[in-house]
Amino acid sequence: MEVYALVGTAGTGKSYRAMGVAYEKNIDLVIDDGVLIQGTRKLAGKSAKKETTKVSATKRAIFFHEDHKIEAQTALAEIKPERVLLLGTSDRMVQKIAATLGLPEIKEIIKIEDIATPEEIQKAKHQRMRHGMHVIPLPTLEIKKDFSGYFFDAIIAFVRRRDKDVVIGEKTVMRPAFSYMGNYTVSNKTIIQIAERATENVDGFHKILKFKIQKTEDEISLELEGSFVLGCQIPKVGYDVQSKIKTAIEHMTGFHVKTVNVIVKNLYLNRN
Repeated sequence: MEVYALVGTAGTGKSYRAMGVAYEKNIDLVIDDGVLIQGTRKLAGKSAKKETTKVSATKRAIFFHEDHKIEAQTALAEIKPERVLLLGTSDRMVQKIAATLGLPEIKEIIKIEDIATPEEIQKAKHQRMRHGMHVIPLPTLEIKKDFSGYFFDAIIAFVRRRDKDVVIGEKTVMRPAFSYMGNYTVSNKTIIQIAERATENVDGFHKILKFKIQKTEDEISLELEGSFVLGCQIPKVGYDVQSKIKTAIEHMTGFHVKTVNVIVKNLYLNRN
């Protein structure tokens, strides 16, 4: 199986162009926002665009939930596609999806900037920001089974071949519930509180003394200075702190935690 990926930040037109990329590279299966798509049919999965919040949409897109992951893995085992296209907002996101679903290493990562002009990307961003419009690379009749009551508009997908247009399928424009709610942010204070709560019961760790946070659109990097209990196995405790913080923040915010660097600032003498 060959795995390809189409990567671009949110709202740059990945789903709109997915069919074209699949057609050009003779790809059997597209995995977009939690859904497995073959041609003009949905084969498995649940769409992130049906979620009511951006956090839950992010979790759905990366197959965070066990039942969702198993459903997708079962479908992949049955279909045995020769080529798969993953869509994501970053290299790390598509690599995470591939690893979660047990797919081979990604053969090629295609950037949206390689297949769309700056003007086309800006137009797509405008449609997303101003109107909350999202594209699903499936015909309207195919997705209405899962999206009853949503706004729909069908568009024809085609590619240009020798001065003529070749129709390759139908896409659907919709406005999911979470798009009405605008962008969301998670404050640094909230992230720190999650980290403090996550490390409360780590044996050998006293408390967080200082915390630094760096954010991008869909991931964060953390650095903390901590007080460790005198006599503890510092490497093991440090690893436990990293793991607990990463798991808690990813679960509660939907952000991908890129790194958690732990610095031993001092040792605490427990007199109990």
